Amino acid sequence: MSLHTHDHPHDHDHGHDHGHGHGHGHHHAPTDFGRAFQIAIGLNIGFVLVEFLFGYLSHSTALMADAGHNLSDVFALFLAWGAAGLAKKAPTARFSYGFGSSTILAAFFNAVVLLLVCGAIAWESILRFATPAPVMGLTVAVVAAVGVLVNGVSAWLFMRGSRGDLNVRGAYLHMAADALISLSVVVTGLIILGTGWNWLDPLMSLVIVAVVVVGTWGLLRESVQLALGAVPQSIDVQAVEHWLTQQPGVAGVHDLHIWGLSTARVALTAHVVMPAGHPGDAVVEALQQGLQAQFQIAHSTLQIEQGTTHPHRCSLMPG
Repeated sequence: MSLHTHDHPHDHDHGHDHGHGHGHGHHHAPTDFGRAFQIAIGLNIGFVLVEFLFGYLSHSTALMADAGHNLSDVFALFLAWGAAGLAKKAPTARFSYGFGSSTILAAFFNAVVLLLVCGAIAWESILRFATPAPVMGLTVAVVAAVGVLVNGVSAWLFMRGSRGDLNVRGAYLHMAADALISLSVVVTGLIILGTGWNWLDPLMSLVIVAVVVVGTWGLLRESVQLALGAVPQSIDVQAVEHWLTQQPGVAGVHDLHIWGLSTARVALTAHVVMPAGHPGDAVVEALQQGLQAQFQIAHSTLQIEQGTTHPHRCSLMPG
């Protein structure tokens, strides 16, 4: 996972005789999320141990379900943290785009693991319906209340980066959802304390699973799309093409491709038809800077053409 960044442009643009312009926008994070990961991981490991112990002692599947979910979040945070470190490594001759795509893989694996944990929790909850065990409602409520605090603080640590990076957003959503889930467990514990409805505990476990699955599905879908080279959801391809065609001297655009280099950085390649010929590096650089400013496209490669021949459009279809 790439850390959420704000623009700190070191755009190294190169004009070539063959009409290619390359723009490389390098972003640096406004905050070191490595520290946020350390704090969140430490808090959640400690809470998982406490929650599972008290869940076992109080016969609460809701608490143990939440502990299992929090354990998967610890794993998710470790993966995201590791991917963030890889994303900052310099490109190599073999990995010429760097290692930012590791953040996409981390998001995918986090989603898959979370769905597997949900399946295990759902199965255990269904079995508990047949033989509901007595639940210590007060213990459940107190421990879950601690979870509200732990997960709320953890979510706050990632809130600022949740808009621009899929992995940071995943961490934020995990923690925010956990805080809400823990709050629901508090309510469940108090109701059981007053009514003795032990069947409510496995029922709440299933509700927890449903909420987590719904929240995780979007993360899984978007990570798979990015892994397959899809246009990031934050980018409107038609808007990018329209913006390029509206620039001075541009008669047309073709072979436009946009994909995610990581969960936070976007790349673009395009053939830009400019009948007056290669306009010079300054104009190409202005196009690249405009793409960065308007659409947060950090790495753009533009091939300038005069349009004197029929454009050869790249075919990605098999055969």
